[in-house]
Amino acid sequence: MSHLTVAFDENLATIVLDRPPQNRIDDQMIDELAAAVTAIERSEARAVLVRSEGENFSFGGDIMSWPGASVRELRSRFEHYLSVFNRFERLPMPVIAAVQGLCFGGGLELAVRADMIFAGESATFGHPEQSLGIVTVLGGIYRVAERAGRSRASEWAMTSERVPAATMERFGVVNRVVADADLLKETREFARKVSVGPTRAYAAHKALLRAWAVGGVASADDAMFDIAMPLFETDDVQRGLKSAVDALKAGKPRPVLAFNGR
Repeated sequence: MSHLTVAFDENLATIVLDRPPQNRIDDQMIDELAAAVTAIERSEARAVLVRSEGENFSFGGDIMSWPGASVRELRSRFEHYLSVFNRFERLPMPVIAAVQGLCFGGGLELAVRADMIFAGESATFGHPEQSLGIVTVLGGIYRVAERAGRSRASEWAMTSERVPAATMERFGVVNRVVADADLLKETREFARKVSVGPTRAYAAHKALLRAWAVGGVASADDAMFDIAMPLFETDDVQRGLKSAVDALKAGKPRPVLAFNGR
């Protein structure tokens, strides 16, 4: 049985972790995530929604096969996991995660790869790795630090504290906290909204933020025009600029543009 599925509805791709009740991440789920990313890259999708079946988003990695494995075997496994997570993070379109229940370990490391996180009001986040004497091997602690700051990320990772959604929102890890019953509806509505937006511009914003994350403001400045200028050749911008100028000349309000993502 599959542990992860991907489905397409017009411009929106939906990835579903489907291994309840814990939705633990194992080799099969990672391979299926890699296949889902490939399918999205080849599709006409312009936004991605990530959610899970059951009461919990994910408890994190499936550790059942870890005892007895050599360091070389574990490193190879985690390097593969990391490369797939990186591909997912770099999809050139908005990615929104809907998180309910418990979101721990590798599940949190997957969620923070999304551009935005919507969480149910009862959702709880945490890094349980400290309780095993290991670290967040899929890039979790420093991605949380990117959002919440180094000191807060250190505290959460070093204590394995269970952090409520409201606290995660207050420190900028989560974008919105909504009623549990409304989580999927509100996340899907938002994802559909961005799926008809200026997709190429969204991809450029992601690229600039990545440049900033790697090298700071100076690095982003250096990358700015290589990333930004090709947008002016896109159909969306050509039509958008013309309609805005025409409206200004006519003394009329700027019309709402129907973006086509090209």
